[in-house]
Amino acid sequence: MCGIIGLFVGCELALACPKQQILNAVSTEDTRPELADESYSSPFRSWYERSSVRSTPRRLIADEDEGKQYFSPELVPVAGHPLVKALPAQVQDHILIQHLYRYLDFTMKLEHLVVNRTVLAIAYNTTGVDVPAQMRLDAHKIYCDEAYHGLFSADLMEQAVRRTGVQPLLPNQPYFLRRLHEIQSQLEPGLRPLAEMLFVIVSETLISATLSQLPDEESLVPAVRQVVQDHAMDEGRHHTYFALFLRHLYSQLSQTQRRAAGLLVPQLIHAFLNPDCSAVQSELMTYGLTRDAAVQVTEETFTPGVVTQFAVDTSRQTVRHFAAVGARDIPEVDEEFLRHGL
Repeated sequence: MCGIIGLFVGCELALACPKQQILNAVSTEDTRPELADESYSSPFRSWYERSSVRSTPRRLIADEDEGKQYFSPELVPVAGHPLVKALPAQVQDHILIQHLYRYLDFTMKLEHLVVNRTVLAIAYNTTGVDVPAQMRLDAHKIYCDEAYHGLFSADLMEQAVRRTGVQPLLPNQPYFLRRLHEIQSQLEPGLRPLAEMLFVIVSETLISATLSQLPDEESLVPAVRQVVQDHAMDEGRHHTYFALFLRHLYSQLSQTQRRAAGLLVPQLIHAFLNPDCSAVQSELMTYGLTRDAAVQVTEETFTPGVVTQFAVDTSRQTVRHFAAVGARDIPEVDEEFLRHGL
């Protein structure tokens, strides 16, 4: 999955994820949860014709896009805070541009550094999970998709930098990756690969509650909308694939491993979804806000209630997938889901 989810806690748009719309349009045969011993019905049967890497043109920022916004303010919650709205108009434009950079950087690093590691392991049958040959072949297709998502994200960022002259203010390591590594560091070595596989399943099956309806308005750079739409088209198939992979994975775990996996899932959901307040605060301080003011903006924007509700709404389908494989049948695991508000 991309930053469609991970960066948009608290936006004002209704739940209408493009990925969800695509999932709803896929046939029942492709989306039906399968038991591990059933034949695999590939969601990639039309991949050569429909994947973005094979069917969409390069998305370009055109000369006539001069003066248009690089992100919708409705999708950047801090942009609506009174202290931010009081900043000069040029600064507010820069905040939208930086949010585009953060979204694209999130996408590149998630796809390249995490998702494709697991996808390669599935493709080369080194996960320890026995899956059908067609499922391994489809993993190669996902690898192509994710690599292309990283490419078009890097391409769009380079175009935006060249067009605007605004340099990215990005951390060396995205917050979700630091949190994943922190979780893994607390596990015994044998469980760390499982944690990464579970993180990928979580990230690929979350349903975005936000970059849902990029406003189809003349004020927004079209290439931004197009890149998000291209990505979402692919991610509908990825969601189906990883829901099926979860079935194979869980059917081959021991009871002890299932308990360990189940206890990890709520942590991984929040590791992916919780906002990176420190990065936002650092950016706001470059615009002249004091540290106290920057902290005030994030605390009043990303309240505990907003963060929890976002996690509940966004992870609803993911939680259902784990419940369907029996993850919550273990009382201790069910309590952990509930403790995290899931």
